[in-house]
Amino acid sequence: MLLERIYDEDLAQASYFIGCQATGEGMVIDARRDVGEYFDLAANHGMRITKVAETHIHADYLSGTRELAAAADAEAFISGEGGEDWQYGFDATRLTHGDKITLGNITIEARHTPGHTPEHLIFLITDGAFSDDPGYMISGDFVFAGDLGRPDLLDEAAGGEDTRFEGAKQLYRSLKNEFLTLPDHILVYPGHGAGSACGRALGALPATTVGYERTNAWWSKHLAAEDEQGFIDELLDGQPDAHAYFGRMKRENKDGPVVLGPLSALDALTSDQVRSALQEDRAIFVDTRPNDQVKQGTVVGALNIPAGGKFASFGAWAYDSETETQPLVLLAEDQDQAETMRAHLMRVGIDRVAGYTISLADLPKIQPATITPEELEDFEPALLLDVRNKSEHAEGHIPGSKQLSAGRVLWHQDQLPSSGPIVTYCQSGVRNSVAASALRREGHDVRELVGSYAGWSEYKHSR
Repeated sequence: MLLERIYDEDLAQASYFIGCQATGEGMVIDARRDVGEYFDLAANHGMRITKVAETHIHADYLSGTRELAAAADAEAFISGEGGEDWQYGFDATRLTHGDKITLGNITIEARHTPGHTPEHLIFLITDGAFSDDPGYMISGDFVFAGDLGRPDLLDEAAGGEDTRFEGAKQLYRSLKNEFLTLPDHILVYPGHGAGSACGRALGALPATTVGYERTNAWWSKHLAAEDEQGFIDELLDGQPDAHAYFGRMKRENKDGPVVLGPLSALDALTSDQVRSALQEDRAIFVDTRPNDQVKQGTVVGALNIPAGGKFASFGAWAYDSETETQPLVLLAEDQDQAETMRAHLMRVGIDRVAGYTISLADLPKIQPATITPEELEDFEPALLLDVRNKSEHAEGHIPGSKQLSAGRVLWHQDQLPSSGPIVTYCQSGVRNSVAASALRREGHDVRELVGSYAGWSEYKHSR
């Protein structure tokens, strides 16, 4: 049996390729939308992808289940659990508790584990060439290394009301009745790692075991003592802010993401073409440079989505693909970088990319407004806005500031003043630059605090 993890550092998301060497059949679980890597992996092992499945209706990225199934002409499997309100809106084979999928000598059994979401499934994998019993689990957003999938996302990002409490109870029962009934040796492969907002304190380990979590996880003491209320209280305490785009991901993943099919190569645009598109409101420029370079001057109306580690996440914070009709023009070093950035944006459902340009030359420029910590002392903004997470704000913040995380500001402008200057800050300036650029496009008078909270703290301690 082949079992490989395909990990996206940007979204801290894992998908899995399972293959039977005897028959050459392969299956992908929790695929992302840019599907080329799965075909490359299959080809490297002389396999073909015949089946595609997902553990649940995802919130943090747009599922590639439909995309991969269409490209590979494979059978798609989705959950049929969770009740009427949690049924998918597209055709695929529905799985309920105990259903099994055969992949050559391998058996994949679906188990219903509600809590993170009502329809959530895990997959127990048995390598029939060696054993009659399962040895591996694809746990989705049920159990992570050292943590659990949060049950409050439906409240925080999908319009639910107090669903977190029933979700927490379901999670407790899923642990008690499913996870803890399994033998200790089973290897657990989670859907996310450190950095994901789908849990409170996810570990960076790529895998864990039932026995390790049973003994060491924060929740194990509550299960051992049959303390459901203690479990619920600790589970719900201190969950990170949910990004606003999660609500869109839930809706699109439930209804069925658009199948893109083969993509054309991105066009390289000249400065004249870009300038004309910007002047006629036919495109939005994306400055992909680091925030310190952007501060020296950027294109008028540009979004700052820095290339690198969190391009998809930052893109989903700054660009609302449900309301924006203008496509993006990316600043890129070359076509390869532009194609990589487009692939990352696809993972969060941002599909409108008109092309790329390699230079800012001859484009209308502006220098983003900033304010130093010293200047802030004698300045009275309409709002001092902390765009860090709630937990960061609670640990220490600039007096008088209001917290609204960078992944939520674009969708909660009703909480911002309609006029007057807004001073914004994060920890070091990166998230702040993303959020500030999005707010400027919406017409807000934004001034970024130089050095952000770290710079302000240093200034205060030096006095």
